[in-house]
Amino acid sequence: MKIGIDKIGFYAPHLYVDMNKLAEARNVEPEKFTIGIGQEKMAIAPITQDPVTLAANAALGILDDEDKASIDFVIFGTESGIDNSKSAGVYVHRLLGLNPYARNIELKQACYGATAAIQMAKGHVALNPDSKVLVLASDIARYGLHTSGESTQGAGAVALLISAEPKIMALEEHSAYLTDDIMDFWRPIYSDKAFVDGKFSNEQYIVFFQKVWEAYKAKAGLGLADFEAICFHLPYTKMGLKALRTILDQGSEEDQERLLANYKVSTIYNRNVGNIYTGSLYLSLLSLLEQKEDLKDGSRIGLFSYGSGAVGEFFTGILQPDYRNYLNIAHHSNLFESRKEITVSEYERIFEETLPVDGSTVELGIANDPAAICLSGMQDNMRLYVNKLHKTM
Repeated sequence: MKIGIDKIGFYAPHLYVDMNKLAEARNVEPEKFTIGIGQEKMAIAPITQDPVTLAANAALGILDDEDKASIDFVIFGTESGIDNSKSAGVYVHRLLGLNPYARNIELKQACYGATAAIQMAKGHVALNPDSKVLVLASDIARYGLHTSGESTQGAGAVALLISAEPKIMALEEHSAYLTDDIMDFWRPIYSDKAFVDGKFSNEQYIVFFQKVWEAYKAKAGLGLADFEAICFHLPYTKMGLKALRTILDQGSEEDQERLLANYKVSTIYNRNVGNIYTGSLYLSLLSLLEQKEDLKDGSRIGLFSYGSGAVGEFFTGILQPDYRNYLNIAHHSNLFESRKEITVSEYERIFEETLPVDGSTVELGIANDPAAICLSGMQDNMRLYVNKLHKTM
């Protein structure tokens, strides 16, 4: 029985800041952002969007009534969760009107959370072949204004429907994974902004990739020639390229050209959204699938997941017959085209907006947010959500 990705959807806020203009405002050469780290635009989440709404909007675009009835497990991978007790997925469950007879949990291990969710979903479907699992990867990356990490912020979510006999990608058996207790990136409970040792984190990302790649080759007996493309977790788009280059000498000139060309395609969406933590690898995959029009059925795609702290994994999938027919290309294209550029000063104002932490009531202006699902306010320490399509609070 094949198990894998049956559907995949993406959502980013409708606002973005141009990285050239951010560089100018920070007295930095624009090429440091656009070439040095490989970013062009950074998605900005208004106060009416949070990890819950981003995830719900991503899933809204791909699920039909049959899916909603069949989903009996929701797994929400995030490192910017909104509650230390309640799973963010429970809110999404109600907002989307999913089958109530289901499990719903939240997973955390930095940017690796969604990969752990997919592997858990795979096991669930293996035991329950008629089930479908909704995996949500949703985050808002915040390092702070005028910080070294500011240029690698972003916001967005990816939703994946995992099922038997998937229409898009069948996940293969072999996988290699690695854990090591390091402090390259972390966010204490008391902080809404992350801390990072950038140089160390970059080094560990590459070390983890090299180790799990070698372990995978030993398990699967495959090499670069067997891959059409390799997608990476992308905190910024140059990061994956640095890792890929360390193993290119294991392949032929043809292998190198193919993998480099397809890597570039896989970064298109990420370049225009920024870092979305748990969803970054899967946004890279989505970019490859939707932007590489001649990517053939049966192609093997490698996937490298990395979550600081740290856990890494390399696994693979095979593209299924006519997979492009099941992508949501027009919807995602419209999402990108309809976004609105804001000035750096507008971005700074939005960044500093915060929700009350004293239990007071606030009503937010959701009329200015085109998303179907929004955060409409707070009351008695509870977040209030609305699905404009169903008037669900």
